[in-house]
Amino acid sequence: MRQVKRGVWLAAGIFFVALGTIGIFLPIMPTVVFYLLAAWCFSKSHPEWAEKLHNHPIHGHHLRAWRDRRAISRKGKVSAILAMTASIPFTWLLTGWPWFLIPVAVLAILGPWIWTRPE
Repeated sequence: MRQVKRGVWLAAGIFFVALGTIGIFLPIMPTVVFYLLAAWCFSKSHPEWAEKLHNHPIHGHHLRAWRDRRAISRKGKVSAILAMTASIPFTWLLTGWPWFLIPVAVLAILGPWIWTRPE
């Protein structure tokens, strides 16, 4: 049973690394968030892989800041809130009422939480 759990955590970690890597090229997809999830999954299956993510030359400092202090950089906060804000009219144009209320609720709930994280 332990091997099965370890395999599921490994598969989830690989999946989140793939999504994070896609996020490097697609501005609408986050990168660091998916790498955070991948590092958490790898910590349960292959801790050495989680450590590789934490030591990544580009994204590692964001991952370490979250792991060590639960901190988000100012640029990360602004980017996240701007992306959530931009998704409101985008959702309105594509789906209309009442579906655009979903990103409004996400922004109302997560926006203040993100902004109040340490830097």
